[in-house]
Amino acid sequence: MFLENTINHSKQSGWMEVICGSMFSGKTEELIRRLRRAEMAGQNVEIFKPKVDTRYSDDDVVSHNQTKIRSTAVESPSEILLLGSDCDVVAIDEAQFFDDSIVDVANQLANNGVRVIIAGLDMDFLGRPFGPMPNLMATAEYVTKVHAICKRTGNLANYSMRTSAGKELVELGETEAYDAVSRRVFVDEVLNKNNKSIS
Repeated sequence: MFLENTINHSKQSGWMEVICGSMFSGKTEELIRRLRRAEMAGQNVEIFKPKVDTRYSDDDVVSHNQTKIRSTAVESPSEILLLGSDCDVVAIDEAQFFDDSIVDVANQLANNGVRVIIAGLDMDFLGRPFGPMPNLMATAEYVTKVHAICKRTGNLANYSMRTSAGKELVELGETEAYDAVSRRVFVDEVLNKNNKSIS
């Protein structure tokens, strides 16, 4: 279980936390859990999400089990820097949908004393590192990788396998378009069928 940094310095020290994993693994639930604890402690909290993510709500961050929290949808990471600079805690959901400037924004907030919590898919539907997530994971103080359970094997599900016919990198969807699967299923059904390797 992740425990928040509780060391008290005379000058507030910021840091970055990344929650990553496949679809249906509980990333957003964990993000919301950490935010609720910060709110209970009386901290000034703000959560942001990309405007492109309209699956459940335009105004809320919503987990697959319908846990939700009010958020601000933004077009670009620069808006997060502007709107979140006076917060104690800034959270960013679905970070893989932002461009690489999210890495500089998150680091700048942390350097200025803000606790930054980021959630996102670590791999795309082809099993490749997704967008800015690898760089966010590399520069974060804490990285938590969460897993779903593969319905086919009962093993940990590490991959978000697309079941729809779409080929675009970003295709919003839920259980009708994706399955969280184990490595064995991903290798058999994606890599072997397409003669590809994870790289």
